[in-house]
Amino acid sequence: MGTFVITKRQNGYYKYEFTSRKGKTIFMSDDFELRFECEEAIEEFRNNIEAVFFMKFKSKNGKFFFKIILKEKEIAVSRKYTTQLLLQKGIDEIVRSVSKSEVLDFSVQDFAFPSAEEIFGNE
Repeated sequence: MGTFVITKRQNGYYKYEFTSRKGKTIFMSDDFELRFECEEAIEEFRNNIEAVFFMKFKSKNGKFFFKIILKEKEIAVSRKYTTQLLLQKGIDEIVRSVSKSEVLDFSVQDFAFPSAEEIFGNE
């Protein structure tokens, strides 16, 4: 089962990636100014998977990739694949697991462990 991973870019914008069950990125979204816009885009994608169109391309260096089109708008671009078969497997993984995939939010940099200063104090 795939997973949506929300992260924050260095420029302050949010994005989501859809990763395979093995943790490999399948596609990456466009940028969003606010986190809730990113979350809404994920829900819209999930709820409209039957209306999604996968536009396939071949790069100049011979790699294959696809763009995801929803409601006549490009919403994401895939990673590069070495063969058309692997590209199709990526698309199949999306169609098969996107509706039941979980969302992980790594956009907030809250760490589970306290800092060294909190533990040992400032000496």
